[in-house]
Amino acid sequence: MTFSVSGRCMRTGMFGIAVSSSSPSVAARCAHARAGIGAVSTQNVTDPRLGPKGLDLMASGLSAEAALDRLIAEAPDIEYRQLALVDGAGRAATYSGARTLGAHATARGDNVAAAGNMLTTTDIPRKMVEAFESARDLHLGDRLIAAMRAARAAGGEEGPVHSMGLIMVDKVSWNVADLRIDWTDGDPIEECAALWERWRGEMDAYVTRALNPSGAPSYGVPGDL
Repeated sequence: MTFSVSGRCMRTGMFGIAVSSSSPSVAARCAHARAGIGAVSTQNVTDPRLGPKGLDLMASGLSAEAALDRLIAEAPDIEYRQLALVDGAGRAATYSGARTLGAHATARGDNVAAAGNMLTTTDIPRKMVEAFESARDLHLGDRLIAAMRAARAAGGEEGPVHSMGLIMVDKVSWNVADLRIDWTDGDPIEECAALWERWRGEMDAYVTRALNPSGAPSYGVPGDL
């Protein structure tokens, strides 16, 4: 019921995940990233604990592949899970348990991993990776959106998707982007893309407001001094 792309920007070191599903609030369960460490998407019959655990393992020095091996060895009910990891060196690792739902697949590339289940075709993760890699000159947010659009163009899920999320981390300890379309009867991918276009111009200013309020740009609203 889900497809996702996890990626790293070689130029900036940013990590991000974009994920869409037929179920509500998909990013709240599935998308996990940590600045300087990596990104983990945990989906299918989702165990949100696997995201932070995978990031902790990579923070300890393990590669994406080694961290995934540990998750597979130690996590309960791993046969229900689907995982995609990218580490600080851009190495990717993916896994689909034996009880992953419907037509499912994963794909990996340089600095990118994609996974999906209940898909119309198993080619979709590969097309997501290709879209991400072919947009390497764009901002990471644009590359993640491009991958999601490629998934939709290739057929997406077997049924309509209703939610999407996009998260990104940079040099600070919080998500510099955390954009959610938690439920819509429209097109969550395009609605999230529009939200990204609105956010991208203000993203850096909100980091400055946190770190150096006196040097931050104004909000441009009544009462802003």
